[in-house]
Amino acid sequence: MMNFTEEDLDHYLQNQVDLRHRQVSKSVEDVQKIIKDLTAEISSKDARFQSIANSGVHNDSFKDQPALASKWAALLRGRCTFNPAIQVLTPTLFLISVPVRGLMGYKERRARQWRYYTLSGSHLLSPVREPEKLHQWLELESFANASQEWHDARLAMEGDIVPAKVVTLFKEQVEAAIKTCRLTEKVSVLESVGSVVRVAVETSEAQIEVELVPTVELMNCWPKRARWPRLLQRWPSTERTRCIKSFGFNLMATSNYHWLLSFSRAEQVLLGCIDEDGGCRRKCYRVVRQLKEDVWCPGSKPVITAHHLQTLLFWTCEKYPSSRDWRNLRECVLRLVQKLHKCVSQRYLRHYFVRTYNLLKYTNTNELDDMTKKIVDFLENPHTYIH
Repeated sequence: MMNFTEEDLDHYLQNQVDLRHRQVSKSVEDVQKIIKDLTAEISSKDARFQSIANSGVHNDSFKDQPALASKWAALLRGRCTFNPAIQVLTPTLFLISVPVRGLMGYKERRARQWRYYTLSGSHLLSPVREPEKLHQWLELESFANASQEWHDARLAMEGDIVPAKVVTLFKEQVEAAIKTCRLTEKVSVLESVGSVVRVAVETSEAQIEVELVPTVELMNCWPKRARWPRLLQRWPSTERTRCIKSFGFNLMATSNYHWLLSFSRAEQVLLGCIDEDGGCRRKCYRVVRQLKEDVWCPGSKPVITAHHLQTLLFWTCEKYPSSRDWRNLRECVLRLVQKLHKCVSQRYLRHYFVRTYNLLKYTNTNELDDMTKKIVDFLENPHTYIH
């Protein structure tokens, strides 16, 4: 086996990874401007949907929590150039959370077990399938202060806020806003399967597919099913863990009846502060991501996305919490690749916060097997790929 050197890695970072990062940053900048204009127009017509400029701690619902906003700014100062609403899954596939307004005072409560209705409002004889570990129902009664607009029959049914109904209304607003903002040459609505609004955005770099997802942002609370941190966990520190949990979580309208738990703010803080001890974790992650996108799993709809790699990195940091474990970039890259190989070959990657959920549960097994072979080829002769 011909291995690669630290010099090879430095050259790869400068000539491959950094170039990709600059291109993606430009695409994010272009998409962000267009979607900001689009969501601002939607918000002017329907105040339940906010501009993405108001995402996270900038959300109107959190203006009475200046300490939280200040803490967020201090944590990510100089480390994060992307809008917190934007997740880059691949260079040409973005997920954007569109915050909603008018749902305040959330408290997790024991929900009714069964739902006997269809999305059209008719009653069923047998119940709707129960949500899986990363999903939940969302009831109006969960909020101490839910504005009357959310009791609209177009959005709610028998006390539930129904994500498919929210998405249907939001999609109508998107289509109208594209025309009003005169963006028909830059933005087009794509056909989609299920409860998702997909649009194609033309940028100076490429055409980007964007999934726009109405999102309930919940600060200063943490879901019971996310049993984190774990007992005797050494990474991240107790202080950092407490801080991360204060930023809460999101509920995203990604399926018909159930809302998806998302921890994007927590993940952003973890990744943003990951090398405070001077380690090479972020570099390691960026090298593996580049290899994944160029060699192992290319394309606009890959079976493994940046979010999977990010999750794998967090688990690896937990297993190797010491700063001395992250000094040698070459060894760290190989270690992360070996862990990726194990996950892909076994078709199992635990969600970082809800560890009982397998992120690869519904992925295409043939594509995973193909990726496994490519990673094996890399591990047998990595110099071929990094030189």
